[in-house]
Amino acid sequence: MLNPNYDPLTYKIIGCAMEVHKIMGNGFQEVIYQRCLTIEMQKQGLIFSREYEMKIYYDNIEVGTRRVDFFVENQIMVELKAIIKLEDVHLAQAMNYLEAYQVPIGLLINFGAKSLEFKKVHNKKCLNRNSLNFHN
Repeated sequence: MLNPNYDPLTYKIIGCAMEVHKIMGNGFQEVIYQRCLTIEMQKQGLIFSREYEMKIYYDNIEVGTRRVDFFVENQIMVELKAIIKLEDVHLAQAMNYLEAYQVPIGLLINFGAKSLEFKKVHNKKCLNRNSLNFHN
């Protein structure tokens, strides 16, 4: 069963992203939105790591690493985009990352469109896990 704290937490993260998009609009590079979202999430008291490096495993063997834009409250992976429109390939990529990192839930947020776009993604393989213990 999903941790009941996910929904309030994802809403809080999305609210922060909406505030950033309202102030900044679209048209900037992803790193600008990442910096702005850092400020907004700090203002909201969220605990997170930015550009958190996570290991990727295949058959219990480490095969590489990848950095997620944000890892919030040791529970939610947040991936940012600054593109015209989110496509299915971006959603599939986010879902693959959730599975590779064994993280139960993630948010894919796009600042590049005229209106903020976001998708909540679930890792069906982790639905019974409450939270993870990742540390910086």
